[in-house]
Amino acid sequence: MGLIYALANQKGGVGKTTTTINLAAALASMGQRTLVVDLDQQCNATVGLGLERGILPSSYDVLSGGVKLSEAARSTPHQNLWIVPASRDLAGAAVELPDLEQPNYRLKEQLGGVGDEFDAVLMDCPPALGPVTVNALVAADRVIVPVQAEYLALEGLAEFKSPMATVQREMNPGLRLSGIVVTMHDERTRLAQDVERDLREHFGDEVYRNVIPRTVRLAEAPSYGIPVTDYAPSSRGAGAYIALANEVQTRG
Repeated sequence: MGLIYALANQKGGVGKTTTTINLAAALASMGQRTLVVDLDQQCNATVGLGLERGILPSSYDVLSGGVKLSEAARSTPHQNLWIVPASRDLAGAAVELPDLEQPNYRLKEQLGGVGDEFDAVLMDCPPALGPVTVNALVAADRVIVPVQAEYLALEGLAEFKSPMATVQREMNPGLRLSGIVVTMHDERTRLAQDVERDLREHFGDEVYRNVIPRTVRLAEAPSYGIPVTDYAPSSRGAGAYIALANEVQTRG
């Protein structure tokens, strides 16, 4: 049975969507039937995998209870890779969800047999600890937290882990942290080295061994609607995500 991962961090600009797209593509390249669930109103994961904005049904329809998650899944141009596209309507979900019955369990109720249909499900959460992210944490088996190798990374991570622990304690006892992935790492700078060292000192084995470098190819790939593993398969960025995918699978 496939595991469901929430890729989440309340801070924006940390490489969350980039990691969702490229980790999913790396898993798919290994023969894993992989589903991406775009829960961010910006629809960047949807566009980054070659689909257009506005495709229905969307993850908003899943949260609203209109369709099961698997019914909203669309194939992408990439083998073994599907996506539940996002919608601009997600902008209103923060207001609408609290008024619905069991508001924190809407996504979980719509999972159906998605864990039997896919080897891995990766949910790209919005950069906020609102109702949509809470729904993802309640529905997930594991959490992957991307952290940019920049100043205040530790502070932002601590702010996220506290509400995650609350969800685990009160709503989803089976939720586990798969790992913290250091992104946008520029090994030439002292700052990146210091941030990585501090993260490993504070969080130990919770931090993945493999880090994601800051590269031109990783930055370019989304504009072409393809993951870096297809855009530049021999690049450092592609290699880093393949290595991360192996580590994620090993951790389970």
